[in-house]
Amino acid sequence: MKTVTIKMVKVPELYLEGDMITPDQFAGKTNEEIAALRCYEGRETYKLGDFFEIHGDAVGATPEETKVIVTGDCKKVKYIGMNMTAGEVVVESSCDMYTGGWMKGGKLHIKGNVDSFSGLGMEGGEFIVDGNGGNFIGASYRGDWRGMQGGVLRVKGNVGSDIGTFMNGGTLIVEGDADVHIGTHQEGGTIIVKGNVNRRVGGQMVKGTIYVYGTINYMMPGFKYNQDVELEVDGDKAVFSEYLGDLGERHSKSKGQVVYGKLYQKKN
Repeated sequence: MKTVTIKMVKVPELYLEGDMITPDQFAGKTNEEIAALRCYEGRETYKLGDFFEIHGDAVGATPEETKVIVTGDCKKVKYIGMNMTAGEVVVESSCDMYTGGWMKGGKLHIKGNVDSFSGLGMEGGEFIVDGNGGNFIGASYRGDWRGMQGGVLRVKGNVGSDIGTFMNGGTLIVEGDADVHIGTHQEGGTIIVKGNVNRRVGGQMVKGTIYVYGTINYMMPGFKYNQDVELEVDGDKAVFSEYLGDLGERHSKSKGQVVYGKLYQKKN
């Protein structure tokens, strides 16, 4: 795998749309061609080279052979890793909204925080955030019913509200705490919160699984205790209380059995 490093040398006054910062867009290009890629700050059109210095002897011929390292302060850069299908992107700072949006493959590693709507509609790949995440992590776009559909999204810190909204597949792991509205309208996939959750977990979910290691301030009334089970979750073995829900929703049948979403809370 060949590596290209881009270093932010000019912080945008507004917010820079960095959707071209992917192995897919960089593969097969020279440093000069990468610097010439179009980007937007508000309504104005710029070149990537107006904000970043490009370093590296060459990039890979394909996305699979390309690694992109991003240095400098990228807190005002949106869409990094958007739609990437292969290769690797490492960002050595925090990023703004929509990081890893609609990601389909490869590996995206953010060594700081990400803002809201990151991992939006994610379909595949591995997305790791060393810091905290905002609201609507791994959720659907506004007005869409397709949230996260595949891949693994891991946030090592805390997240805000509405994570995993309309989630259909994949695995979303939060190693810290989460706020309200977790897995709303969930139709598949797995959400793991290793810290505490505020309230409104699994509202209107019909399929999928949610694990909460810590406290839930208020359990939704549509969930019914079923049994205690011993499970291994993300490498951790523990006993969990299993709840079925959301019982207020219509549920499909499989082999004559009603299919429910499942909420597991770790027992102390």
